Amino acid sequence: MTQQNHAVSTFQMLVATTEELIRERGCRQTTLQEIMNRTKLSKGAIYHYVQSKDELFAYILQTKMEKVNEQFQHKVEIAKRGELHDPLKAIIDGFTELLQGEKEVSSQIFIYLLSQKENKGIATLLNQFHQFSVDMQMKWLQCGQEADAISPNIDPRKMAHFFMTNMYGSIIAKEMGVNLFSADDLYLIMNDLLQNKNEESEKY
Repeated sequence: MTQQNHAVSTFQMLVATTEELIRERGCRQTTLQEIMNRTKLSKGAIYHYVQSKDELFAYILQTKMEKVNEQFQHKVEIAKRGELHDPLKAIIDGFTELLQGEKEVSSQIFIYLLSQKENKGIATLLNQFHQFSVDMQMKWLQCGQEADAISPNIDPRKMAHFFMTNMYGSIIAKEMGVNLFSADDLYLIMNDLLQNKNEESEKY
């Protein structure tokens, strides 16, 4: 195994182990010392990859978004021109698993970080995650418009921010024990929004 491959493997192990600890203990009880004990990595070894436990948590959120992106890109590659169903369903299913999956920790991490947003470092991590997610979703929307699957009336940036607002609301609803929308409900809503063909409407 090359040094680079070993580093990637070690970081993947670090991320997976941290997720496991969060599932067992929750975010607040998942301390850096607990991560060190479980991974057998020193503090210096962990800091080679991230500067803090909170940065590691934020990275986990980002990897979840990247996984949804991989699912989307796979569907795009095999979709016919003008087809929205499979790529959009990949996104909806990915977000549903991310937010509601039995073993998922994304909602826990987001709530944990949000509760400490007064900390400038954590506020920066949240802003970086938001911008990363918006940029990714803008690319999804632009890809759909280029393939004639999404209305040209849609403003990709505004819609991407709308997606994120919906995701944040879904996280809060989950923590409150409220689940009003199924994946099928969300698909129908988003499909109607994205395929708005009214040429006289303003971009929204």
